[in-house]
Amino acid sequence: MKNNVQTLLLAVFVLMGSGMLTPQSLNAHCQVPCGIYDDHARLQSILEDAATVEKAALLINELAGKLDAQSQNQLVRWVNTKELHAERVIETISNYYLTQRVKPEQKDYTKRLEKHHAVILAAMRAKQNAAVSYGEDLTKSIQALSDYYPEHKH
Repeated sequence: MKNNVQTLLLAVFVLMGSGMLTPQSLNAHCQVPCGIYDDHARLQSILEDAATVEKAALLINELAGKLDAQSQNQLVRWVNTKELHAERVIETISNYYLTQRVKPEQKDYTKRLEKHHAVILAAMRAKQNAAVSYGEDLTKSIQALSDYYPEHKH
């Protein structure tokens, strides 16, 4: 048994060291009705993520084909940044809006589901592609939710 545990731990460390296994964390708001989040502010936050996806795609394209070490380093960093921000959009839509704000009793429930799902699909496509147009599509899909989450004046 001791050898099995040691072997498993060694495999985990080797995979982590190779980059094949990386620690993951989920930063989602708890799913209780605390009422402290501002839906409009969350929407603005994922619009910033989408803008980052667009900028990353632009810079990825600018760096493509450059073979010097610094350009390659920056290319990898921008790819990682694009992935991270597209994933943040998916997490926020899934773990916040779809679980807490889109309700079966809403008259336009199906339409809301479609629009929120369109954001997830656009984020997935933006992760898979380097063209700036995918980031632009992501931004447009998020903006299509703005009527559901207007800014509240206090």
